[in-house]
Amino acid sequence: MFKRICKITFITHGATVYSHDGIINDNLKYPKLNDFGEEEIEKVCEYLEKRGVSYDKIYTSPNACCSQSAHIIAELFKQKVVPLDLKARNHGVWHGLSIGDLFKEYGPKALTQTPEGGEALTDFNKRVAKTIDMLIKENKGNRIIIVTTPGVVQSALANTLKLSPTNQHKILIKTGSLTQISYFEGWSSVIYSDYTPL
Repeated sequence: MFKRICKITFITHGATVYSHDGIINDNLKYPKLNDFGEEEIEKVCEYLEKRGVSYDKIYTSPNACCSQSAHIIAELFKQKVVPLDLKARNHGVWHGLSIGDLFKEYGPKALTQTPEGGEALTDFNKRVAKTIDMLIKENKGNRIIIVTTPGVVQSALANTLKLSPTNQHKILIKTGSLTQISYFEGWSSVIYSDYTPL
């Protein structure tokens, strides 16, 4: 049998006032969860509690909606939240636009282009992979949770599935969803993706 090094459950933050309209947001302090977002995370907690699996650490991206979601989850496990410098992709001048507006102005290829003042998708993917590699090394034999943004989960899945940046936007990750990846020596496997316990 294969020996697993680390199992990571990625949990996307709950919905915010921007989620429904697909607004691109790089602000770390705003928005916080809306009522539906809190309900999503409560459902995630119910699901985790029913599974009865313990987790060794709970990490969070610095965005307010991630941190707020992580603290709700941490209460369930009576654990502290470990801050993680795993920010969403910097979208530069696209900050504040909706995905719909972005497509109207730039077409579907916009998702793989580098916005003015922003971060290239390939650079973002390298940054995410580097952070995950570090966490795997620090958590050998552990099960951990990372509460983060849908874009970070997309990047982690694209890396596991060896998808090109031009195809990773085809992975839909909703708010309040769980994605689990098992990491082995030299390879990884998606256990489930975008599971939403509502």
